[in-house]
Amino acid sequence: MVEKYKISAKERDLSKKANKLRREGFIPAVIYSKGKEAMSLAVDGHSFDLCYREAGGNSVVLIEVEKLDGSTSKKNALIHEVDLDPVSEKVLHTDFLQIRMDEKITATVPLSFIGDSVAVIELSGSLLTPIDEIEVECFPADLPHEIEIDITALSDFESVIHISDLKIPEGVAILSESEEVVAYVEPPRSEEEMAELEEPITPDEELPPSEHGEAEPEKETEEGSKEKTE
Repeated sequence: MVEKYKISAKERDLSKKANKLRREGFIPAVIYSKGKEAMSLAVDGHSFDLCYREAGGNSVVLIEVEKLDGSTSKKNALIHEVDLDPVSEKVLHTDFLQIRMDEKITATVPLSFIGDSVAVIELSGSLLTPIDEIEVECFPADLPHEIEIDITALSDFESVIHISDLKIPEGVAILSESEEVVAYVEPPRSEEEMAELEEPITPDEELPPSEHGEAEPEKETEEGSKEKTE
């Protein structure tokens, strides 16, 4: 599994500015390791884009690092955090978390919903998925890329899929609450409910002015003079 996703990188010369690295096709990065000093990297942008598109942030990647002294090393890691440009969505920086293949890790795994629900297709219900990922613990080699959920089980509006109903690969332990709801189908709104939602707000339903808003109108006294209401 480790050999499936590979990223080329070189140890970063910190005298070279980040913008210059990006112009040369590299992404500034840092790899963290338990009990070791973090290493700054210049990651090949092309290999990272291909890997991140397929592996996401929950798959083990193999980083082949060329060090400043000319030697090379290979590091198993997870893509921990990715900073994107808000306009172009290009990767500006990324963090890696180095891992040991003989030690269990904690990670989040995305959920993938497959199949067709009778309650949605034939009963016009709306599929609701309160969560889209779960937390697991396992050895890196056992970490699933995603967990599939077949919503065919949602045959009516009473059906509910809980975390305890998921088919989990061998060697993977779920850390999320077993009774947490993963998916269910909500019935369509009645005609009365839809009419109520579409009903326009009348002036009588508008909120009154606040105490700091418009002043109250003056009223006439019996003598015909005007005084302000208190």
